Formats: sequence, C-alpha cells, structure tokens
Amino acid sequence: MNRYLVMMFRRPHFDPAIVPLHQQFLEELRSQGRNEMSGPFGDKSGGAYLLHAESMDEARQIAHSDPAHTSGGWEITLYEWHAR
Repeated sequence: MNRYLVMMFRRPHFDPAIVPLHQQFLEELRSQGRNEMSGPFGDKSGGAYLLHAESMDEARQIAHSDPAHTSGGWEITLYEWHAR
C-alpha cells in the first residue's frame, strides 16, 4: 500500500457538529489499518491524516467519503507521500 497525506482546512462555513463524525471516520480507518496517524493543526485551521491506499484514486475515494468532505465544510487535498 502507498501512503497519502490528506490535508484538510476548514472553510468559513464549517459545522462544528461534523467534527465527531469526522473523528469516528478516522477511527474506523485506523481499525482497518488505513489511518497511520492523524491530528488537528495547532491553530485550529484544520488537520491532516496519513492514509494507506492502493492508488491515488482509492485514496481520493476514501478521503471524499469523510464527513468533513461530504459536509462541504473542509477543503481537502491529497498528496502521495514517500515518507522515510
């Protein structure tokens, strides 16, 4: 599996009620062995997680099913990451 860095930034109209659903989504990924690590940025502007997937298409499909994305409250960008 490849690693993908999922960067998320809150939009001005984000709904704080979505945060627990997003956290649950990340926990489900962790239980599947797909979320290596995750966390918020210190300035509360958003956060990131390290996703394991077979391809960029699969990573995008997973990230776009995140409630943070489906709610429209976060801008999400993915990068294939070759971390060492």
